[in-house]
This record gives sequence, C-alpha cells and structure tokens, in this order.
Amino acid sequence: MIKHHPSEQLLSQYSLGELPATLSIAVSAHLEFCACCKSKVDTIEVAQADTAFADTTSPFDNDDFADMLSMITQSSDVDTVAQYEPEVFSYQSKELSLPRAIAAIDRSNFVQLGKLSRSRLKLDDGEMRASLLQIAPHGEIPHHTHTGFELTLLLDGEFSDEKGSYVPGDFIWLDARHNHQPTTAEGCLCFTVVNSALHFNKGLSKLLNPIGNLIY
Repeated sequence: MIKHHPSEQLLSQYSLGELPATLSIAVSAHLEFCACCKSKVDTIEVAQADTAFADTTSPFDNDDFADMLSMITQSSDVDTVAQYEPEVFSYQSKELSLPRAIAAIDRSNFVQLGKLSRSRLKLDDGEMRASLLQIAPHGEIPHHTHTGFELTLLLDGEFSDEKGSYVPGDFIWLDARHNHQPTTAEGCLCFTVVNSALHFNKGLSKLLNPIGNLIY
C-alpha cells in the first residue's frame, strides 16, 4: 500500500497549474498510482471551477460562455485528439508502461555507473533536474544527505532505507534534514527530481562531493 503522498499544498498547486514542470510531472505520475490523491485533486478542481464561475467580475456572462464553447466545438480548425497508446518501457528484463506525463518527455540514453543507471529528461526547468533512475538488484546509493531537495517517485520494484520500505507509487520528498542509504534487493525504477547536488557522507563516495554540482 502506498504510504507516502504529495502534501496538500502540492496537490493544490498542481490543480492550479502553479508547479514547475518537473514537479507537475511527478504529481501527475503519482496520481496514476494513487486513487486517494486523484480523488483529492478532483475535489480541489471542482471547488476551483465553482469559484471561477461564481466570480461576478468575470467579463463573460453565461450566454457569452456558452457561445464561446459552441464556437470552439463546432470549428473545423480543431484537431482531432489521437488516442493515447502507452509506451512500453523495458528495463532489467521487465516491461512496464511509464506514467503518461513521464512518457511524453524526451530523454537521454541511460548512462550506467556500477549498479546505477540514469536517463535525464530533456526538460529545461531552471535548476531542477528530472531523471529516470534504475538501480539493479542488490544495488544501493551511497549514504548521503541533500544540499537542496530530492523527490523520488518509485515506479516499479522496491527499495528501502533507514525509514522503511517503499512500493510503486510512493512519493518521497527529502531535504537537508534527512540522511539515508537506499538499497534494493530486487531492483527498481524511479522518477527523481533534484534541485542541487547530493552530499555523500561516507567512504569513497565522499570524493564525488567536490564535483557534485557538475554531475547532479
């Protein structure tokens, strides 16, 4: 069962279209896993619509709005929306369908380092970096904390850290208050968003800290 969810604030910002693109993608992908959060977003959007249509300062009255909708729906210039076909994604001898918001963005080829493999989403979103991250069976990410924030949405498989175990759909938000060492017995695929380098705390991985800002 999913135990980790976006905050109420994030869900509200998502509904209002106020989130940066990478975070909006992460929330949208989580909603494909989580009926509870999907229901919350639906409720928020209904309330927002009610508020918008009750706005007496709107330049449109009901007749104007109906005329506008009729003009849009009857126009021959409106393209027919193609039926969405899920992308089949292969990793670690498995196949799955990526969440629609993630599949829609071009991404780089996977670059492998040991049991870790990362593909960067080709998305210009300021300091934020979004990636697909694979960890092979019996792999781990060295013990670290965060110089900014790190969002991990588990898409497939499992991993665990000092705080517990995670299942597909878990939406995990960490920052400088947190230290952890994710490990996986079976392997996993994650969607990650970071806005600054990780800071490694132990062993040889500490040698990466001086160049952390170049590789995050």
